Amino acid sequence: SAPSWKLQLTLSPCDCHSASLPLYLAKLSSVGSISEEETCEKLKGLIQRQVQMCKRNLEVMDSVRRGAQLAIEECQYQFRNRRWNCSTLDSLPVFGKVVTQGTREAAFVYAISSAGVAFAVTRACSSGELEKCGCDRTVHGVSPQGFQWSGCSDNIAYGVAFSQSFVDVRERSKGASSSRALMNLHNNEAGRKAILTHMRVECKCHGVSGSCEVKTCWRAVPPFRQVGHALKEKFDGATEVEPRRVGSSRALVPRNAQFKPHTDEDLVYLEPSPDFCEQDMRSGVLGTRGRTCNKTSKAIDGCELLCCGRGFHTAQVELAERCSCKFHWCCFVKCRQCQRLVELHTCR
Repeated sequence: SAPSWKLQLTLSPCDCHSASLPLYLAKLSSVGSISEEETCEKLKGLIQRQVQMCKRNLEVMDSVRRGAQLAIEECQYQFRNRRWNCSTLDSLPVFGKVVTQGTREAAFVYAISSAGVAFAVTRACSSGELEKCGCDRTVHGVSPQGFQWSGCSDNIAYGVAFSQSFVDVRERSKGASSSRALMNLHNNEAGRKAILTHMRVECKCHGVSGSCEVKTCWRAVPPFRQVGHALKEKFDGATEVEPRRVGSSRALVPRNAQFKPHTDEDLVYLEPSPDFCEQDMRSGVLGTRGRTCNKTSKAIDGCELLCCGRGFHTAQVELAERCSCKFHWCCFVKCRQCQRLVELHTCR
């Protein structure tokens, strides 16, 4: 089954069965703002309903691009010490064929991507960038805790709704009956749920000398790093599932009957992952040769596990860093440049 969606600005032919997610958009530096309807036609990889949505929502598309970039950066941060480190490729699809298979890595990429779009669109609403939406005006009055709802509450409902409409339409257009479509839709929603369940209340105090006689508060999306942490935990505890007919429809159920059913917030996957040890460019797997490892760690970032038992090279490298920093009145900090020898370990 085709993964859900990918925005791709290129005039070359598109293999839309392998196109996945919006993440290629984020890598485009040569193309300016998506501000004309003709640009939507050139976004290869979109199905017709997505092209129509693009044309109707031109002002939102740059937020989609920002959300895609956010998703790539967060994925690479969360997996920086893993064998699969979310490396992007210049070829399509952007993460290689890793995301075209029903693995837990694909589950994370779909979840973080739908979350990225929802997050970026929500923030664009609150900052006044978009005419179609603004602050969440449903949050008002006095809360049960006694504070006054005021300020600009993040319009997460709009961001989530846009992500659902635009991201999910590819799977829903196929009737959402294939196993992979069901998996993608579930993980897309789990990504958005990671934002919803971590919404915060931020407040400001008003009163004499900063006292908190009156407190005004608003709802805010969590930092995207917190969303990434939450989804990484869901990745580690993801449930392997299989399709089964439940009544008149197909549903995904745990492959191991001893496992409790997954919730809407959990990630699910259909097939086990490769070990990612050796380079396989046909599958978009870069392998771990040359990766920096931690000699003293017994975890996955340690040389034993990260290097897959192949051993590692050790080299002395000179590290330049700032030292002996002093504050000078007024107002700058002056530092010396110091050289330090460190051991660097890389996988064979």
